Amino acid sequence: MRFAWHTKAWVFLPDGTALLRPDVYVDSASSTPLADRPIGPALLAAITAASLGRSFRIGLNGSNLEPLSGKRDVFETQTSGSTGTPRVIVRRQQSWLTSFAVNAKLFDIGFGTKVGVLGRLSQSLCLYAAIETLSLGADLYLLDGKRPDRQAESLLQNEIAVLYATPSQMLQIMASAPSPMPGLRYLVIGGGRLDQGLATQLAALFPNALIRQFYGAAETSFITLSDCTTPPNSVGRAYPGVEIIIKTSEGQPVQSGNLGQIWVKSPYLAESYLMPADQGAIWKNGYISVGEWGRLIGQDFYLEGRGQRMVTVADQNVFLDAVEAYLCTCQGVIQAFVLAEPDSKRGHILRAIVQGDATYEVVILQKLRQEYGTLKAPRRLSFRADWPLLPSGKPDVATLRQTP
Repeated sequence: MRFAWHTKAWVFLPDGTALLRPDVYVDSASSTPLADRPIGPALLAAITAASLGRSFRIGLNGSNLEPLSGKRDVFETQTSGSTGTPRVIVRRQQSWLTSFAVNAKLFDIGFGTKVGVLGRLSQSLCLYAAIETLSLGADLYLLDGKRPDRQAESLLQNEIAVLYATPSQMLQIMASAPSPMPGLRYLVIGGGRLDQGLATQLAALFPNALIRQFYGAAETSFITLSDCTTPPNSVGRAYPGVEIIIKTSEGQPVQSGNLGQIWVKSPYLAESYLMPADQGAIWKNGYISVGEWGRLIGQDFYLEGRGQRMVTVADQNVFLDAVEAYLCTCQGVIQAFVLAEPDSKRGHILRAIVQGDATYEVVILQKLRQEYGTLKAPRRLSFRADWPLLPSGKPDVATLRQTP
């Protein structure tokens, strides 16, 4: 099987016009990556190439990259680039097709289901959602390029039933939504942690929706999925067909509840990076690790963060991702990013960039000291009125780092 545009699927562009399904796929083989805008031609070119078994890539057209893969039924996506230059990932179509069938049951996606996609097709999550929708015969609403308030209006007016989005994208929708949207049935959140405060707000905005957070990466696709039984601070249990192993840095399995590096085995894994020299995920004996750490308690998975964002403060290990997650539980904080700055005495000191209400600064700093102690807690908060995002819908770390 290959990606295909089902005869019953409709595509609606950001301006509301319909993108027509071709009667015949015309082979216009090219080794040139596709631009992700305009979104209609990009999607049509990608699905045409895939249906004919040719490789395709949306975005990252640069002279420093290898040409497109010549393998049949293979395509290329990219990482978000939130921690540096995006890496190109080589995937077989089957690695996504297998999960389409799973999600059709999990999220009730089929003929006539209206599925919304907020971002650009160069983002792996958006490309996945778009191709899944077309393959399952559902109706796809592409909302890329519209202001958040216009996206919110489209969700409401078109009675979108399933929405794929990142937490940062949903924060923008929350700030712009005109009224509750009872038509949404499933809100599928990936690309970042969904804190409990935002989850509560989203439940009020989408009163009839089941909110499902998944943990995964561009290299792994789905790893875990939450449901109504998921404990607080957990990102859910293993997604169907996924095996998760937690190991020490020396490669030994850890006992239940202990912290370790996450290794995953599933039918949904990517094959490799396009550039062999790229550093990031590690493929080994059928498993893959993207360098993140967490723990399993029973069947519930708890994520600590990326190993590359673990620093030492006064000889103690601190996961910056975990501090950010805690900050987002504090009153007055909407979003947070934590910087580790070198310090000759303690190794590092922490500073937090925050979007929120600066009048809560003293209270927030007190809560941080209570949670982490005076040495490990961020020493200073820098407030921003805006929150810059990458095309992937994730925070623009390079811009955030420049915050004074």
